[in-house]
Amino acid sequence: MGDEALSAGAVARRLGVAVTTLRTWHQRYGLGPSQHLPGHHRRYTPADLARLEIMRKLTSDGVTPAEAARWARQAPVPGPAGEPPTVVAGRVRPGGERDGGGQTIPVGRAGPAARGLARAAMRLDSVAIGETIGHTLATDGVVATWERLLCPVLAGIGERHAATAGLIEVEHLLSRCVSEAFAAVARAGSAAGPPRLLLSCADEEQHTLPLEALAAALAEAGVAYRMLGARVPAAALVEAVNRTGPAAVVIWSHTLATADPAQLTALLASPRRPLLVLAAGPGWRADPLPAGVVRPVDLAEAVSLALAVRDSLDQSVEG
Repeated sequence: MGDEALSAGAVARRLGVAVTTLRTWHQRYGLGPSQHLPGHHRRYTPADLARLEIMRKLTSDGVTPAEAARWARQAPVPGPAGEPPTVVAGRVRPGGERDGGGQTIPVGRAGPAARGLARAAMRLDSVAIGETIGHTLATDGVVATWERLLCPVLAGIGERHAATAGLIEVEHLLSRCVSEAFAAVARAGSAAGPPRLLLSCADEEQHTLPLEALAAALAEAGVAYRMLGARVPAAALVEAVNRTGPAAVVIWSHTLATADPAQLTALLASPRRPLLVLAAGPGWRADPLPAGVVRPVDLAEAVSLALAVRDSLDQSVEG
């Protein structure tokens, strides 16, 4: 790539995102082009592109855009040829490692619980991980646990992996512990009555952790649901909708590769079309979504929409 400066369109094509997404990241999070020549549009430098690649990867991993932007601004970026990387905030050692080396998971400004969870994850201490997650779930609830405890640690692991190609074992163990904790919440909070929501991953989508977080949050709020899990073909999802008649369907897509709007179109055309279709996850882009599909920005909004559906149905029954 060298030192070429790129237009917004060229950067969008390289990252696989819409130009409007780049504008949003620029306006909301300060991740914009830094090269400015008089009489010309601003251009993205290699350092700008490196930050945006981190932003795209972390949001694709389910990290909230605000949290991903914070990591992107702090991450090491390429310097001129022969020089070590630079960093926007914090110090970087030669070779691109932050102070603390590769034996820590950076969690930014997250609280002591996140720092403790990161240390337990590095030790592969599943007991300590489970205790930390369980305590935070009991005191703060699912949404706060996901956003304030788990997302910073998962983002830190993603950052370390991007820099070193390591910590795969750490990510796998932590993910298993998170899944177990969310499953326990779901079992304890199972709501009575027919399930009003159907949760499913998109076709070929294998990342289920954020969907498991939603399931736990719904159970905590007393909303009954069914969850189909990973890699559900569009035809199978439509069949499930026709058999169960849910009021709302959530389709999770982690990456652009699995976010085919045709899946949504098929769902909207089903004989028992749900009242609400939620296209959840960073894979979905707002522009190509069919009319009648809502794209929640985060876990809290997805839960709020589900509660709105439940309350609306309850009122119609009472009326």
